[in-house]
Amino acid sequence: MKITFLGTSSGVPTLTRNVSSLALKLSQTAEVWLFDCGEGTQHQLMKSNIKSSQIKKIFITHMHGDHIYGLPGLLATLGLAGNSTGIEIYGPSELKNFVISALKSSYCKLSFPLIFTEVEDYASLNKILFENDKLKVQCASLKHRLPAYGYRVSEKDKPGVFDIKKAENLNIAPGPIYSELQSGKTIELEDGRSFNGQDFCGPPRKGASFVYCTDTVFSESAVKLSKNADLLVHESTFSKEDEKMAYEKLHSTTIMAAKTALMSKTKKLIITHLSPRYTQRSSITPSDLLKEAQKIFPNTSLAKDFLTTEIK
Repeated sequence: MKITFLGTSSGVPTLTRNVSSLALKLSQTAEVWLFDCGEGTQHQLMKSNIKSSQIKKIFITHMHGDHIYGLPGLLATLGLAGNSTGIEIYGPSELKNFVISALKSSYCKLSFPLIFTEVEDYASLNKILFENDKLKVQCASLKHRLPAYGYRVSEKDKPGVFDIKKAENLNIAPGPIYSELQSGKTIELEDGRSFNGQDFCGPPRKGASFVYCTDTVFSESAVKLSKNADLLVHESTFSKEDEKMAYEKLHSTTIMAAKTALMSKTKKLIITHLSPRYTQRSSITPSDLLKEAQKIFPNTSLAKDFLTTEIK
């Protein structure tokens, strides 16, 4: 899996950072899943290597404008392009009415179906939000001024590395039969020989996991959702010096994000959703925010628009 940050600012866009959005490209398919869709997201998509036509699912954390105002426009553009077969949208229960009202009021008729899933019950009952043979998605309630939700995408374990050399030495001809062996099936050749696929594969490879948490003050549920994740993307709206403001607005400081990563034993943390008050010219810069987090959790990086990273 690979992620691309499309917007990393909090509240309002700046000259260098758009408001919240992140694209997840799946390794098994050509699908793209979008997390949040602030104003201007479709412009960010055009400037990136992400093809909007590949978007199949959109996950919205909460109903604040900097996370949803770009959604009707993006859907309208996809409708005009005519190359989407349908999009599944996950988010708070109010989201469907917002999207449908915006499209209806602007006389926009989509050429593809929208399927809405309300996430409240999935979060409160700890139910799996989505699952197929390769992936599962979970969600959890966060702590913000209005209902907000974090998401976790986990790949299921993959088959072990296939020993091609061993297959060749046994005169097993290349082709679809190799895929069957790699999946662990027992196959029988035309010459009567039979082979167990498990004898040709190494141990199963653990699937990668990605967690997206914004907006929230420090939350035990975020720690639980992020347990042993390969990558946690967590909001860090404020510096530790502005902790009082963080509690007032129910946003995280750099320390809260780093504490979440440390307590959950996440492998890597990327901090995002930075307040526009922190610039290269201010007394506290984005680099200072990174240093604050790294003192608690050394394997921390700072998000910026169009940063792309592979989840391993």
